[in-house]
Amino acid sequence: ADPVPWWSFTKTVLAIASLRLVEGGFLALDEPIAGERFNLRQLLRHEAGLPDYGSLSRYHEDVAAGEPPWPVDRLLAVLDAGRPRYEPGTDWAYSNVGYLKVGRLIEHASGLTLAVALRRLVFAPAGLTTARLATTPADLASVRMGSARDYHPGWVYHGLAVGTVADAARLLWAFTTGGLLRPETLAAMLEGRPLPQFREARYPDPAYGLGLMLWANNPLDHPLGHSGEGPGSRIAVYARGRKAAAVWTAPPSDRNAELEVFGLLS
Repeated sequence: ADPVPWWSFTKTVLAIASLRLVEGGFLALDEPIAGERFNLRQLLRHEAGLPDYGSLSRYHEDVAAGEPPWPVDRLLAVLDAGRPRYEPGTDWAYSNVGYLKVGRLIEHASGLTLAVALRRLVFAPAGLTTARLATTPADLASVRMGSARDYHPGWVYHGLAVGTVADAARLLWAFTTGGLLRPETLAAMLEGRPLPQFREARYPDPAYGLGLMLWANNPLDHPLGHSGEGPGSRIAVYARGRKAAAVWTAPPSDRNAELEVFGLLS
């Protein structure tokens, strides 16, 4: 099978990497980050008061036009990212910018590029053979991108992981079955902020943990994981108990639609 873009499932990858650095004493979960008003836990749980670029029309226009990604400084200036939207820890707002900062923390704490850090901290320990970080258009040459053409992975500012659908499921299975993090770290990752404002039929008890979408009550008894979407395709990777599944779909474009599903259980 060919690799596919993991889109925001990359946030789960980043969370695992940063928590492994916490376990090693290289990062702290609850101490304020130097020069900032928030901590790593708040970044991972979207509670840091940072903005997002998902609502910027010019961002989507330039992506669709095949323009090169903006320099990070331009992105942060356009968003006025230095102005907190709320006091950290007091509210919740999904923020890709927050995970951009998580990626930078991983690089600084590990002394490695993000691509190498994710390989050493997450992909290799999980036994994945196809997962990697895509940083240039050439890195997407063998990746199934659905209807997207000439996409630059730099538009995903926290980094875009790619890999087979099977490896996405394997990663979540390895994580939830205790193969990557200590029990106390896994428990911290599952401490979610309840989000009743997003309650609907499909998500009757939504919450967000540390890089995880889950249920507020008894998260281990319900599906947990992450979904993601970008130009041309979507992905969802979820686990429950000792079962994990990943679904990637490229919505209909012209005459064809693609769907790939992979499941694991033990």
